[in-house]
Amino acid sequence: MEELELQRGDEAPVCAFQNAHPDTVAKVRSTLPDDDTMLDVSELFKVLGDSTRCRILFVLLVSEMCVCDLSLLLGMAVSAVSHQLRILRQAQLVRYRREGKTVFYALADEHVRTLLSQGMEHVQE
Repeated sequence: MEELELQRGDEAPVCAFQNAHPDTVAKVRSTLPDDDTMLDVSELFKVLGDSTRCRILFVLLVSEMCVCDLSLLLGMAVSAVSHQLRILRQAQLVRYRREGKTVFYALADEHVRTLLSQGMEHVQE
């Protein structure tokens, strides 16, 4: 029996059966994160959706750096780099440490390193 049928005027197939696979639907529903968690994940990907912030993260994947060095390396104003770092800190993607008057930035943890590495691997396939 054909489960999908095209309805007049539709471009995409529409399921012809209501609740065709209730066990599968129930199993998946029980594993879905709650709405607040999904919102947090969505916000994380919004932060990662900016190429400037991704460039900063990829630099920090190689080495921790101060704002001045990041600015020089990326060809951006110090204030612009600081603004992006603030967003990355709020998203818990970077951390910082002080050494005298200098503040060094680094990736927050191994999760960020994994996200970047897997993202790069995915786009290079």
